Amino acid sequence: MVSAVFHTPRPLESSHAASAPAAHAHTPTAPATQAVKLAPSPQGPRWDVSAWPPQVVPPLLGLLLLIGLWHLAASGGEGQFPTPGATWSAALELFADPFFVNGPNDVGIGWQVLNSLERVGLGFGLAALVGIPLGFLIGRSVFAGRMCAPLISLFKPVSPLAWLPIGLLVFQGTEPAAIWTIFICSIWPMIINTAVGVQRVPQDYLNVARVLNLSEWTILTKILLPAVLPYVLTGVRLAVGTAWLVIVAAEMLTGGVGIGFWIWDEWNNLNITHIIVAIFVIGLVGLLLEWALVRIARAFTFEEVKS
Repeated sequence: MVSAVFHTPRPLESSHAASAPAAHAHTPTAPATQAVKLAPSPQGPRWDVSAWPPQVVPPLLGLLLLIGLWHLAASGGEGQFPTPGATWSAALELFADPFFVNGPNDVGIGWQVLNSLERVGLGFGLAALVGIPLGFLIGRSVFAGRMCAPLISLFKPVSPLAWLPIGLLVFQGTEPAAIWTIFICSIWPMIINTAVGVQRVPQDYLNVARVLNLSEWTILTKILLPAVLPYVLTGVRLAVGTAWLVIVAAEMLTGGVGIGFWIWDEWNNLNITHIIVAIFVIGLVGLLLEWALVRIARAFTFEEVKS
C-alpha cells in the first residue's frame, strides 16, 4: 500500500518531465514561423487604389458641375447657345476625319492645330535662343542688368497684340508677323527667370571658382547652368503658356490657317458648336504642353528647389 502510494506518481512526473523538454524544444520555432508569415512583402502594390478617390472625385465633380450649368444655360435660352449633347455630336463629327483637305482654306481641325503649334514652336524657339543667353548676361553682369532693366520694365507690360502691326509693317507678311508676335511675348519670362536664377546662385560657388581661377566658360557650364536650369525651365513653361494664348488672337487678325483663324471663320458661318469644340481643343493642347514641361522641370529640379 505504501509502496503503491509513493510509486504511482513517478510515471506521471516522468511523463511531465519528458513532455516539458519537448514543449520547450518546439517553443523557439513557433515565433520564427510566425515571423516569417507576418513579414511584409518587399514589393508592395505599385498603384495605391485607396488614394484614387481624393484625386479623381473632385475633378469629376467639377466637370459635372460645368456640364450641368452649361445645360441649364443652354436650355433656358432661346436655342442659340448649343447644349452639351449637340456640342458632343459636333465634336464626334469633327474628329471623325480631323486631317481632311478640301482646299487651301478648307482643312480639318487637326491641321489647324498643327499649324498653330508650328508657329508657336518657331516663335518660341527664336525667343529661347535670344532670351536665355540674354538672361545669363543680365544676371552675370551688373552693368548689363542695369542697362536692360528699364527696357524690360517698359516693354514687358505691353500687350503682345500691340506688336502685331509692327510685325506686319516690318516683315510685310502675316506668317512672319504672327511668329514675331509669339517671339516678343515669349522672350520676357525667359529673360527674367534666367536672370533671377543666375543672381540667386550662392556666392560661395563663385568664390571657389575665382580661387581655382576657372574660366568664364567653365563657370557657365559647370556652375551656373546646373544651378540655374530649374529657373530656366520655369521661364520656358511660362513662355509656352503665353505663346499658346497669343497665337489664337494673332491668327484671328492675320487669317490664313490655324486654330484662331478657324474659330473666326466658324463665327462668320454662325457655327457656335464648332467654336465651343475649338475652345476645348485649345484648353486640352495647352494642358498637355503644361504637363509635359512640368514633368521636364521636375526631372531637372533639385530636391531643395522642389520643397
